[in-house]
Amino acid sequence: MPRRYLFTSESVTEGHPDKVCDQISDTILDALLAQDPKSRVAAEVVVNTGLVLITGEITSQAQVNYVDLAREKIAEIGYTDADNGFSANSCSVLVALDEQSADIAQGVDQAQETRTKLSEEQLDAIGAGDQGLMFGFACNETPELMPMPISLAHRMSRRLAAVRKTGQLPYLRPDGKTQVTVVYEDGVPVAIDTILISTQHDPSIGELTDNQAIQEKIQKDLWSAVVEPCFTDLQVKPDDRTHYLVNPTGKFVIGGPQGDSGLTGRKIIVDTYGGYSRHGGGAFSGKDPTKVDRSAAYAARYAAKNIVAAGLADKCEVQLSYAIGVARPVSMMVETFGTAKVDEEKLEELVNEHFELRPAGIIQEFNLRGLPGERNGRFFQEVAAYGHLGRTDLDLPWEATDKAQLLKDAASSAAATAPAIG
Repeated sequence: MPRRYLFTSESVTEGHPDKVCDQISDTILDALLAQDPKSRVAAEVVVNTGLVLITGEITSQAQVNYVDLAREKIAEIGYTDADNGFSANSCSVLVALDEQSADIAQGVDQAQETRTKLSEEQLDAIGAGDQGLMFGFACNETPELMPMPISLAHRMSRRLAAVRKTGQLPYLRPDGKTQVTVVYEDGVPVAIDTILISTQHDPSIGELTDNQAIQEKIQKDLWSAVVEPCFTDLQVKPDDRTHYLVNPTGKFVIGGPQGDSGLTGRKIIVDTYGGYSRHGGGAFSGKDPTKVDRSAAYAARYAAKNIVAAGLADKCEVQLSYAIGVARPVSMMVETFGTAKVDEEKLEELVNEHFELRPAGIIQEFNLRGLPGERNGRFFQEVAAYGHLGRTDLDLPWEATDKAQLLKDAASSAAATAPAIG
Protein backbone atom coordinates (compact mmCIF):
# COMPACT_ATOMS: atom_id res chain seq x y z
CA MET A 1 0.00 0.00 0.00
CA PRO A 2 1.23 3.55 -0.70
CA ARG A 3 2.43 5.48 2.31
CA ARG A 4 0.12 8.43 3.00
CA TYR A 5 1.27 11.27 5.24
CA LEU A 6 0.87 15.00 5.88
CA PHE A 7 3.49 17.74 5.70
CA THR A 8 2.98 21.34 6.83
CA SER A 9 4.85 24.59 6.18
CA GLU A 10 4.13 28.17 7.21
CA SER A 11 4.84 31.65 5.91
CA VAL A 12 4.37 35.12 7.36
CA THR A 13 3.56 38.47 5.80
CA GLU A 14 5.90 41.45 5.61
CA GLY A 15 4.15 42.96 8.63
CA HIS A 16 5.12 40.12 10.95
CA PRO A 17 7.46 41.54 13.64
CA ASP A 18 10.38 39.27 12.73
CA LYS A 19 9.97 40.08 9.05
CA VAL A 20 9.89 43.81 9.80
CA CYS A 21 13.33 43.32 11.32
CA ASP A 22 14.61 41.26 8.37
CA GLN A 23 13.45 43.91 5.91
CA ILE A 24 15.02 46.80 7.82
CA SER A 25 18.28 44.83 8.08
CA ASP A 26 18.36 44.16 4.34
CA THR A 27 17.30 47.72 3.51
CA ILE A 28 20.38 48.88 5.41
CA LEU A 29 22.50 46.31 3.55
CA ASP A 30 21.16 47.48 0.18
CA ALA A 31 21.86 51.14 0.98
CA LEU A 32 25.43 50.44 2.09
CA LEU A 33 26.32 48.16 -0.84
CA ALA A 34 24.76 50.59 -3.33
CA GLN A 35 27.25 53.24 -2.21
CA ASP A 36 30.17 51.02 -1.22
CA PRO A 37 30.09 47.49 -2.68
CA LYS A 38 32.93 46.46 -0.36
CA SER A 39 30.87 47.19 2.77
CA ARG A 40 31.06 44.59 5.52
CA VAL A 41 27.62 44.33 7.10
CA ALA A 42 26.01 42.34 9.89
CA ALA A 43 22.93 44.42 10.69
CA GLU A 44 20.59 43.19 13.40
CA VAL A 45 17.25 44.78 14.27
CA VAL A 46 14.89 44.43 17.23
CA VAL A 47 11.36 45.85 17.29
CA ASN A 48 8.79 46.15 20.05
CA THR A 49 5.90 48.47 20.82
CA GLY A 50 7.04 51.90 19.66
CA LEU A 51 10.71 50.88 19.46
CA VAL A 52 13.28 49.95 16.80
CA LEU A 53 16.83 49.04 17.79
CA ILE A 54 19.47 48.79 15.05
CA THR A 55 22.62 47.03 16.18
CA GLY A 56 25.40 44.82 14.84
CA GLU A 57 28.74 45.38 13.10
CA ILE A 58 29.26 47.54 10.01
CA THR A 59 32.42 48.66 8.25
CA SER A 60 31.70 50.86 5.23
CA GLN A 61 32.65 54.05 3.41
CA ALA A 62 28.96 54.67 2.67
CA GLN A 63 27.08 57.51 4.32
CA VAL A 64 23.50 56.55 5.16
CA ASN A 65 20.86 57.68 7.64
CA TYR A 66 19.87 54.51 9.48
CA VAL A 67 16.91 56.16 11.19
CA ASP A 68 15.40 57.36 7.91
CA LEU A 69 15.95 53.97 6.27
CA ALA A 70 14.11 52.23 9.09
CA ARG A 71 11.18 54.65 9.06
CA GLU A 72 10.81 54.47 5.27
CA LYS A 73 10.73 50.67 5.29
CA ILE A 74 8.23 50.54 8.15
CA ALA A 75 5.94 52.93 6.27
CA GLU A 76 6.28 50.87 3.09
CA ILE A 77 5.24 47.75 5.00
CA GLY A 78 2.11 49.57 6.14
CA TYR A 79 2.64 50.67 9.73
CA THR A 80 1.62 54.31 9.45
CA ASP A 81 -1.18 54.59 12.02
CA ALA A 82 -0.06 55.40 15.57
CA ASP A 83 -3.36 54.02 16.87
CA ASN A 84 -2.06 50.53 16.01
CA GLY A 85 0.71 50.83 18.59
CA PHE A 86 3.54 50.96 16.07
CA SER A 87 4.03 53.61 13.42
CA ALA A 88 6.85 54.70 11.13
CA ASN A 89 6.60 58.33 12.21
CA SER A 90 6.13 57.91 15.94
CA CYS A 91 8.34 54.94 16.91
CA SER A 92 11.71 55.54 18.54
CA VAL A 93 14.71 54.38 16.48
CA LEU A 94 17.93 53.67 18.39
CA VAL A 95 21.24 52.94 16.65
CA ALA A 96 24.07 51.02 18.36
CA LEU A 97 26.60 49.84 15.79
CA ASP A 98 30.22 48.67 15.97
CA GLU A 99 32.79 48.02 13.26
CA GLN A 100 33.47 44.47 12.14
CA SER A 101 36.03 42.57 14.20
CA ALA A 102 39.49 42.76 12.67
CA ASP A 103 40.01 39.08 13.49
CA ILE A 104 37.03 38.17 11.33
CA ALA A 105 37.82 40.66 8.58
CA GLN A 106 41.34 39.38 8.01
CA GLY A 107 39.99 36.13 6.60
CA VAL A 108 38.20 37.86 3.74
CA ASP A 109 39.89 41.26 3.35
CA GLN A 110 41.58 41.03 -0.01
CA ALA A 111 41.95 43.96 -2.37
CA GLN A 112 39.60 43.55 -5.31
CA GLU A 113 37.66 45.64 -7.77
CA THR A 114 33.99 44.70 -7.81
CA ARG A 115 33.68 45.32 -11.55
CA THR A 116 36.80 43.35 -12.51
CA LYS A 117 36.73 39.60 -13.06
CA LEU A 118 38.95 37.95 -10.49
CA SER A 119 41.64 35.46 -11.41
CA GLU A 120 41.66 31.89 -10.14
CA GLU A 121 44.45 32.83 -7.75
CA GLN A 122 42.40 35.70 -6.32
CA LEU A 123 39.32 33.52 -5.96
CA ASP A 124 41.37 30.96 -4.05
CA ALA A 125 42.89 33.64 -1.83
CA ILE A 126 39.61 35.13 -0.58
CA GLY A 127 38.25 32.96 2.20
CA ALA A 128 34.84 32.44 3.71
CA GLY A 129 33.68 35.06 6.22
CA ASP A 130 32.90 32.39 8.80
CA GLN A 131 32.65 28.67 9.31
CA GLY A 132 29.33 26.95 8.90
CA LEU A 133 27.16 24.61 6.88
CA MET A 134 24.48 25.42 4.34
CA PHE A 135 21.84 23.46 2.43
CA GLY A 136 20.25 24.02 -0.94
CA PHE A 137 17.22 22.08 -2.13
CA ALA A 138 14.91 21.64 -5.09
CA CYS A 139 12.14 19.24 -6.08
CA ASN A 140 9.67 18.93 -8.94
CA GLU A 141 6.49 19.45 -6.92
CA THR A 142 5.82 23.00 -8.20
CA PRO A 143 6.71 25.06 -11.28
CA GLU A 144 9.40 26.93 -9.31
CA LEU A 145 10.88 23.57 -8.15
CA MET A 146 10.05 24.13 -4.48
CA PRO A 147 8.21 21.94 -1.97
CA MET A 148 4.49 22.45 -2.35
CA PRO A 149 3.68 23.33 1.31
CA ILE A 150 6.07 26.30 1.54
CA SER A 151 5.30 27.37 -2.02
CA LEU A 152 1.59 27.63 -1.24
CA ALA A 153 2.14 29.26 2.14
CA HIS A 154 4.27 31.96 0.48
CA ARG A 155 1.74 32.46 -2.31
CA MET A 156 -1.00 33.09 0.23
CA SER A 157 1.13 35.45 2.30
CA ARG A 158 2.05 37.50 -0.76
CA ARG A 159 -1.56 37.54 -1.85
CA LEU A 160 -2.69 38.57 1.63
CA ALA A 161 -0.41 41.61 1.44
CA ALA A 162 -1.44 42.39 -2.14
CA VAL A 163 -5.18 42.58 -1.46
CA ARG A 164 -4.46 44.81 1.54
CA LYS A 165 -2.23 47.20 -0.38
CA THR A 166 -4.48 47.45 -3.46
CA GLY A 167 -7.49 48.19 -1.27
CA GLN A 168 -9.38 45.07 -2.36
CA LEU A 169 -9.66 44.14 1.32
CA PRO A 170 -8.93 47.47 3.01
CA TYR A 171 -9.76 46.27 6.51
CA LEU A 172 -6.67 44.04 6.63
CA ARG A 173 -3.61 45.15 8.61
CA PRO A 174 0.03 44.29 7.92
CA ASP A 175 0.62 41.34 10.28
CA GLY A 176 -0.36 37.86 9.15
CA LYS A 177 0.57 34.20 8.93
CA THR A 178 -0.35 31.37 6.60
CA GLN A 179 0.03 27.62 6.95
CA VAL A 180 -0.65 24.83 4.49
CA THR A 181 -0.81 21.08 5.12
CA VAL A 182 -0.36 18.90 2.03
CA VAL A 183 -1.31 15.25 1.71
CA TYR A 184 1.44 13.06 0.23
CA GLU A 185 1.30 9.54 -1.14
CA ASP A 186 4.72 7.93 -1.59
CA GLY A 187 6.39 11.33 -1.71
CA VAL A 188 3.96 12.88 -4.22
CA PRO A 189 1.49 15.65 -3.23
CA VAL A 190 -2.07 14.50 -3.91
CA ALA A 191 -4.37 16.78 -1.88
CA ILE A 192 -4.66 19.79 0.42
CA ASP A 193 -5.58 18.78 3.95
CA THR A 194 -5.62 22.13 5.79
CA ILE A 195 -5.34 25.83 4.97
CA LEU A 196 -4.82 28.19 7.90
CA ILE A 197 -4.71 31.98 7.67
CA SER A 198 -4.31 34.34 10.61
CA THR A 199 -4.57 37.96 9.56
CA GLN A 200 -4.58 41.20 11.49
CA HIS A 201 -7.66 43.29 10.81
CA ASP A 202 -9.52 46.43 11.83
CA PRO A 203 -11.80 46.25 14.92
CA SER A 204 -14.80 46.81 12.66
CA ILE A 205 -15.51 46.32 8.95
CA GLY A 206 -17.87 48.89 7.49
CA GLU A 207 -21.07 48.63 9.50
CA LEU A 208 -20.06 45.27 10.98
CA THR A 209 -19.11 45.49 14.65
CA ASP A 210 -20.15 42.05 15.89
CA ASN A 211 -17.01 39.90 16.08
CA GLN A 212 -18.66 36.74 14.75
CA ALA A 213 -20.00 38.59 11.71
CA ILE A 214 -16.58 40.18 11.15
CA GLN A 215 -14.81 36.81 11.22
CA GLU A 216 -17.37 35.25 8.88
CA LYS A 217 -16.81 38.04 6.39
CA ILE A 218 -13.02 37.74 6.64
CA GLN A 219 -13.22 33.98 6.11
CA LYS A 220 -15.42 34.36 3.04
CA ASP A 221 -13.36 37.21 1.55
CA LEU A 222 -10.04 35.42 2.02
CA TRP A 223 -11.26 32.29 0.28
CA SER A 224 -12.16 34.11 -2.93
CA ALA A 225 -9.49 36.84 -2.87
CA VAL A 226 -6.51 34.95 -1.40
CA VAL A 227 -6.89 31.17 -1.42
CA GLU A 228 -8.45 30.37 -4.79
CA PRO A 229 -6.06 32.52 -6.89
CA CYS A 230 -3.08 30.64 -5.42
CA PHE A 231 -4.07 27.33 -7.04
CA THR A 232 -4.77 28.43 -10.62
CA ASP A 233 -1.64 26.79 -12.10
CA LEU A 234 -1.60 23.67 -9.90
CA GLN A 235 -3.31 20.32 -10.39
CA VAL A 236 -3.58 19.77 -6.63
CA LYS A 237 -6.34 22.02 -5.30
CA PRO A 238 -8.52 22.32 -2.19
CA ASP A 239 -11.65 20.17 -2.21
CA ASP A 240 -14.62 19.47 0.06
CA ARG A 241 -12.37 17.55 2.45
CA THR A 242 -9.94 20.44 2.94
CA HIS A 243 -10.05 22.06 6.38
CA TYR A 244 -10.14 25.86 6.22
CA LEU A 245 -9.29 27.89 9.32
CA VAL A 246 -9.18 31.69 9.63
CA ASN A 247 -8.16 33.53 12.82
CA PRO A 248 -8.75 30.47 15.05
CA THR A 249 -8.62 32.52 18.28
CA GLY A 250 -11.65 34.49 17.12
CA LYS A 251 -10.02 37.79 16.19
CA PHE A 252 -6.63 39.35 15.42
CA VAL A 253 -6.68 43.12 15.96
CA ILE A 254 -3.55 43.73 18.03
CA GLY A 255 -0.55 42.55 16.02
CA GLY A 256 2.77 43.59 14.58
CA PRO A 257 5.45 44.84 16.99
CA GLN A 258 2.72 45.85 19.44
CA GLY A 259 1.59 42.26 19.73
CA ASP A 260 5.02 40.58 19.72
CA SER A 261 8.63 41.70 19.66
CA GLY A 262 10.60 40.97 16.50
CA LEU A 263 14.19 39.98 15.78
CA THR A 264 16.28 39.67 12.62
CA GLY A 265 16.91 36.09 11.53
CA ARG A 266 14.20 34.35 13.52
CA LYS A 267 12.31 33.00 10.50
CA ILE A 268 15.03 30.94 8.82
CA ILE A 269 12.66 28.08 7.98
CA VAL A 270 10.19 30.50 6.39
CA ASP A 271 13.10 31.99 4.43
CA THR A 272 14.09 28.62 2.97
CA TYR A 273 12.12 25.37 2.46
CA GLY A 274 9.51 25.34 5.20
CA GLY A 275 11.24 22.52 7.06
CA TYR A 276 10.97 20.16 4.07
CA SER A 277 14.74 20.21 3.64
CA ARG A 278 17.46 20.49 6.25
CA HIS A 279 18.86 23.84 7.38
CA GLY A 280 22.36 24.75 8.52
CA GLY A 281 21.07 27.20 11.14
CA GLY A 282 22.45 30.46 9.76
CA ALA A 283 20.13 33.37 9.02
CA PHE A 284 20.35 35.42 5.81
CA SER A 285 19.09 38.95 6.36
CA GLY A 286 21.40 41.82 7.25
CA LYS A 287 24.52 39.92 6.14
CA ASP A 288 26.76 41.03 3.28
CA PRO A 289 27.64 38.37 0.68
CA THR A 290 30.99 37.44 2.26
CA LYS A 291 28.90 35.69 4.90
CA VAL A 292 28.50 32.20 3.46
CA ASP A 293 25.38 31.65 5.57
CA ARG A 294 23.75 33.68 2.84
CA SER A 295 25.77 33.43 -0.36
CA ALA A 296 26.62 29.73 -0.15
CA ALA A 297 22.99 28.86 0.63
CA TYR A 298 22.07 30.63 -2.61
CA ALA A 299 24.80 28.71 -4.48
CA ALA A 300 23.59 25.40 -3.06
CA ARG A 301 20.02 26.17 -4.18
CA TYR A 302 21.34 27.06 -7.65
CA ALA A 303 23.11 23.70 -7.96
CA ALA A 304 20.19 21.68 -6.60
CA LYS A 305 17.66 23.46 -8.80
CA ASN A 306 19.67 22.88 -11.97
CA ILE A 307 20.05 19.18 -11.15
CA VAL A 308 16.27 18.82 -10.82
CA ALA A 309 15.61 21.02 -13.86
CA ALA A 310 17.94 18.75 -15.85
CA GLY A 311 15.83 15.75 -14.90
CA LEU A 312 18.75 14.09 -13.10
CA ALA A 313 16.72 13.77 -9.87
CA ASP A 314 13.18 14.47 -8.65
CA LYS A 315 14.52 15.83 -5.36
CA CYS A 316 17.98 17.14 -4.65
CA GLU A 317 19.67 18.53 -1.56
CA VAL A 318 23.18 19.98 -1.66
CA GLN A 319 25.14 20.51 1.54
CA LEU A 320 28.20 22.77 1.72
CA SER A 321 30.47 23.53 4.65
CA TYR A 322 33.19 26.16 5.08
CA ALA A 323 36.03 27.20 7.35
CA ILE A 324 36.67 30.88 8.07
CA GLY A 325 39.39 32.29 5.84
CA VAL A 326 39.39 29.24 3.54
CA ALA A 327 38.01 29.63 0.02
CA ARG A 328 37.05 26.14 -1.05
CA PRO A 329 34.32 24.22 0.79
CA VAL A 330 35.48 21.83 3.46
CA SER A 331 32.82 19.39 2.26
CA MET A 332 30.10 19.01 -0.35
CA MET A 333 27.38 16.37 -0.50
CA VAL A 334 24.50 15.66 -2.87
CA GLU A 335 21.46 13.75 -1.53
CA THR A 336 18.60 12.79 -3.87
CA PHE A 337 16.47 10.64 -1.51
CA GLY A 338 16.45 7.72 -3.93
CA THR A 339 15.22 9.79 -6.88
CA ALA A 340 18.50 10.18 -8.82
CA LYS A 341 18.66 9.05 -12.44
CA VAL A 342 22.46 8.84 -12.22
CA ASP A 343 24.80 7.97 -9.36
CA GLU A 344 24.96 10.61 -6.62
CA GLU A 345 28.77 10.42 -6.81
CA LYS A 346 28.47 11.55 -10.43
CA LEU A 347 26.19 14.41 -9.39
CA GLU A 348 28.79 15.53 -6.87
CA GLU A 349 31.42 15.51 -9.63
CA LEU A 350 29.13 17.61 -11.83
CA VAL A 351 28.52 20.15 -9.05
CA ASN A 352 32.25 20.46 -8.37
CA GLU A 353 32.98 20.84 -12.07
CA HIS A 354 30.24 23.21 -13.17
CA PHE A 355 29.33 25.35 -10.13
CA GLU A 356 31.35 28.06 -8.42
CA LEU A 357 31.44 27.31 -4.69
CA ARG A 358 34.24 29.63 -3.50
CA PRO A 359 32.77 32.64 -1.65
CA ALA A 360 34.38 35.28 -3.88
CA GLY A 361 33.37 33.28 -6.93
CA ILE A 362 29.76 33.06 -5.78
CA ILE A 363 29.73 36.82 -5.17
CA GLN A 364 31.21 37.41 -8.63
CA GLU A 365 28.96 34.97 -10.50
CA PHE A 366 25.75 36.26 -8.91
CA ASN A 367 26.99 39.90 -8.79
CA LEU A 368 25.88 40.06 -5.16
CA ARG A 369 27.84 43.21 -4.40
CA GLY A 370 26.80 45.07 -7.52
CA LEU A 371 23.09 44.27 -7.78
CA PRO A 372 21.92 46.62 -4.99
CA GLY A 373 23.44 49.57 -6.86
CA GLU A 374 22.26 48.37 -10.27
CA ARG A 375 18.71 47.94 -8.99
CA ASN A 376 18.41 51.37 -7.40
CA GLY A 377 19.20 50.24 -3.87
CA ARG A 378 16.58 47.48 -3.81
CA PHE A 379 17.80 43.92 -4.05
CA PHE A 380 18.29 42.06 -0.78
CA GLN A 381 15.30 43.73 0.88
CA GLU A 382 13.07 42.23 -1.82
CA VAL A 383 13.79 38.69 -0.58
CA ALA A 384 13.60 39.60 3.11
CA ALA A 385 9.90 38.66 3.07
CA TYR A 386 8.10 35.78 1.31
CA GLY A 387 11.21 33.64 0.91
CA HIS A 388 14.68 33.94 -0.56
CA LEU A 389 14.17 30.89 -2.80
CA GLY A 390 11.70 29.89 -5.48
CA ARG A 391 10.74 33.50 -6.18
CA THR A 392 9.19 33.69 -9.65
CA ASP A 393 8.21 37.32 -9.01
CA LEU A 394 11.86 38.45 -8.80
CA ASP A 395 14.86 38.14 -11.10
CA LEU A 396 17.25 36.28 -8.81
CA PRO A 397 20.50 34.87 -10.22
CA TRP A 398 20.42 31.75 -8.04
CA GLU A 399 16.99 30.83 -9.39
CA ALA A 400 18.22 30.49 -13.00
CA THR A 401 18.22 27.04 -14.61
CA ASP A 402 20.80 28.02 -17.22
CA LYS A 403 23.05 25.05 -16.41
CA ALA A 404 20.37 22.37 -16.64
CA GLN A 405 21.11 21.41 -20.25
CA LEU A 406 24.85 21.44 -19.56
CA LEU A 407 24.37 19.02 -16.66
CA LYS A 408 22.05 16.81 -18.70
CA ASP A 409 24.54 16.62 -21.56
CA ALA A 410 27.46 15.95 -19.22
CA ALA A 411 25.56 13.16 -17.45
CA SER A 412 24.59 11.59 -20.78
CA SER A 413 28.16 11.78 -22.02
CA ALA A 414 29.48 10.18 -18.87
CA ALA A 415 26.92 7.35 -19.15
CA ALA A 416 27.83 6.76 -22.81
CA THR A 417 31.55 6.49 -22.06
CA ALA A 418 31.24 4.40 -18.90
CA PRO A 419 32.82 0.95 -19.26
CA ALA A 420 30.43 -1.96 -19.53
CA ILE A 421 30.08 -4.10 -16.44
CA GLY A 422 30.70 -7.84 -16.83
